[in-house]
Amino acid sequence: MVEETPNNPNNKAKQKTNKPKSVYEWNVRDVQNWLRRHCSDYHPLYADNFIQHDITGRALIRMNDNSLVRLGINDAVHREAIWREILKLRLKTDIIEIRDLQFRTNSFNDPARS
Repeated sequence: MVEETPNNPNNKAKQKTNKPKSVYEWNVRDVQNWLRRHCSDYHPLYADNFIQHDITGRALIRMNDNSLVRLGINDAVHREAIWREILKLRLKTDIIEIRDLQFRTNSFNDPARS
């Protein structure tokens, strides 16, 4: 039996990052995971629609009510619930971008970092 050690180059441990993947970098699978997690009641009904239209994260946060109708989500209650989750995601994304911008600005203007 071989003991696995952290220094063993054959061990491919996942490196944990502090920052999650940006919504702008999400692929179709990432959007499916989001839909399953945040719109679980509607995932079985509309997952294929999102896949068929190749909805990525960038497309998801740019959606509006008309986009959801064109996607085939005709039930107003379903559309409103999904739209609410998209708005939450958009807000969260905007907050993260603002914090990143503030951090970069503060780092740039900090004379101690020069």
